[in-house]
Amino acid sequence: MSGPSRKTLLANVVCLGALGWIYGGDLSDALRARTAEVSALMSPPSTVRTSVVLGLAGVGLAVFIAGLLRKKPEDFKGYRLLPILLVLALFVDLALAEGRTPLDSPDMAAVALQRFQGEAQKRATVAAVPARVEELQPLVDALGSPPYLERGLAVPAYALQVRTGCEGPVRDAPGTRPGTLIYCVSPDGKQAWVTLVGLPAEVRFGAPAVLSQRGEPRVATVRAQLPEEEEKGAPPGLDLEDSLVDGGEAVFPSP
Repeated sequence: MSGPSRKTLLANVVCLGALGWIYGGDLSDALRARTAEVSALMSPPSTVRTSVVLGLAGVGLAVFIAGLLRKKPEDFKGYRLLPILLVLALFVDLALAEGRTPLDSPDMAAVALQRFQGEAQKRATVAAVPARVEELQPLVDALGSPPYLERGLAVPAYALQVRTGCEGPVRDAPGTRPGTLIYCVSPDGKQAWVTLVGLPAEVRFGAPAVLSQRGEPRVATVRAQLPEEEEKGAPPGLDLEDSLVDGGEAVFPSP
């Protein structure tokens, strides 16, 4: 009885570390999402599944240590428990993830912002951009649910705030609920900046804040049509990507 080989010992250490990192992290996220004001999660991880996996990992570790102390030979089946558990747990996660979107919360929020901008741009005229809540609310309703949790619960729907007399996009919106689109119209009514309240792209838990990247807000711009563009039926205006230069720094057109 000489105990496990170095290869077996290393494999078990790696598997134990992977189980703790993946499922310990998921359990921490699930518990933290319950108390955080806003979580950049589309749904909280399952506390039951992660707890079961971690519990089985504890059992596998105990069996492994018992075999190690007793200097069980290489063919001791207890040395295989942790690798088998990791493979099975990852397989279950892969099966459950089938059909889910590969995008994370910031990406999903940016897509919703771009979709709203595109639909609002279609309703712009030569005289002005759309500015009535009654006209814009159906566009918001069509976006579905925001990719955020509030105190562990999914935010049911996007909301809309229309502001007028703006000189630029809203950069700060304290006290605003996550999933709120802030539609800020310029004094002449020919331009509007759209921002979304959620979390900065680099933050997973925290207080509601304007969606941003590297400190600069994500901004979508709606503009009044030019006469020749209206005749051609081609809606102008900037897409979300056009409001950002390389590196994610926002560029705000003059109203």
